[in-house]
Amino acid sequence: MNFSFKQQKFRFVLLLAGIFTLTATYILGSEIAKQPQPQFVGKILDPTVAPLQTITQVPLPQTLTFAGERIPLEDPEVKERFDRELTLIVHQHSTTIRILKLANRWFPEIESTLRANGIPDDFKYLAVAESGLENVTSPSDAKGFWQFLPATARSYGLEVNAEVDERLHLEKSTQAACQYLQGAFNKFGNWTIAAAAYNRGVEGVQKNMNEQFQYDFYKLYLNLETARYVFRIAAYKQFIENAANYGYVFDQTDLYPPLATRVISVDKIDDGFTFATSFGTTYRQLRILNPWMREPYLRTKPGKMYYIKLPL
Repeated sequence: MNFSFKQQKFRFVLLLAGIFTLTATYILGSEIAKQPQPQFVGKILDPTVAPLQTITQVPLPQTLTFAGERIPLEDPEVKERFDRELTLIVHQHSTTIRILKLANRWFPEIESTLRANGIPDDFKYLAVAESGLENVTSPSDAKGFWQFLPATARSYGLEVNAEVDERLHLEKSTQAACQYLQGAFNKFGNWTIAAAAYNRGVEGVQKNMNEQFQYDFYKLYLNLETARYVFRIAAYKQFIENAANYGYVFDQTDLYPPLATRVISVDKIDDGFTFATSFGTTYRQLRILNPWMREPYLRTKPGKMYYIKLPL
C-alpha cells in the first residue's frame, strides 16, 4: 500500500515536469518566431539605419590604352580580367592610398628617365605593380622599385655586392629597366608583350608564342601570374589617373613631396658617420637618401665615382 502510493506520487511529479517542459518550449519557440529573420545579402535590415558604407560596382572605362596600344575591353573575357585587377586595387584602401602619395614623390624622377630612353610613360605603372614604389625585397631576393634579381641586375650594369646594391638606386635601376624593356620591344615589336616579358622573361614569352602559334598577348595562354600582370599594370594606370572617380580625394598637401636634395661625387667614404656630420646632416638621412649603400663606408671599386644625395 505504501509502495503504491510512492509510485503514484512519482508519476505525478513526472507529469508536472513534462507539462513544464512543453510549456517552456512553446514560449521559447514563440519568442524566437518574433525575432527578425535573416535577410538576403544586399537588403538593408533596418531602413532607418544608414549603412556604414555603400559598395558599388567599380566603374570601368569605355576605352583604354597601354603604351599607345589599345586594350580590347569589348572582349568580355578581357573586360573581366581587367575588372578583377581594378576592383582589387580600388578596395585595397590603405595600400592604394600609400601608392597615390608615393607616386607624387617618385613619378617625376621615373618619368624623366623613361623619357630620356624613349620608353613610353605608361611603364611607370609597371614599377607600381612590381613594388608599390618602395624598395622592397621579394622571397626570391629581387629588390628595388623594379625588382631585379642579382644576376639580372649585374647583366644590366648594376653593381651588387656587400657594400653597394644599385638595385636600390632609383635612377640607375630605372635605367636598367629601360634597357630590358627596349630589348624586349625590339624582339617582339609590341610594348604590351614587352611588359609581359618583364614578368615572364623574354625566352618564356617567346616559348609560349611559338608553342601556341599566337602573337597577340590577349589570346595567349600564360601562367596565372603573367596573365594577370599586364592587366594589373593597366588597372594601376586607370586608377591613378582617375583616382577621384573612385572616391580617393586628396589635397596636394596630403601627397608626399619630392625630396629636395643636392648631389656630390666621391670615390670612397671611409666613415659614413663622420662623413654625414661633415656635411651638416645625419647618418640616418644619408642612408635614407642613398638606400643603395649597404655599409657605413664605401670602398668597393677604386677609381669609380659615386654620386651621393644630401639634403638641401
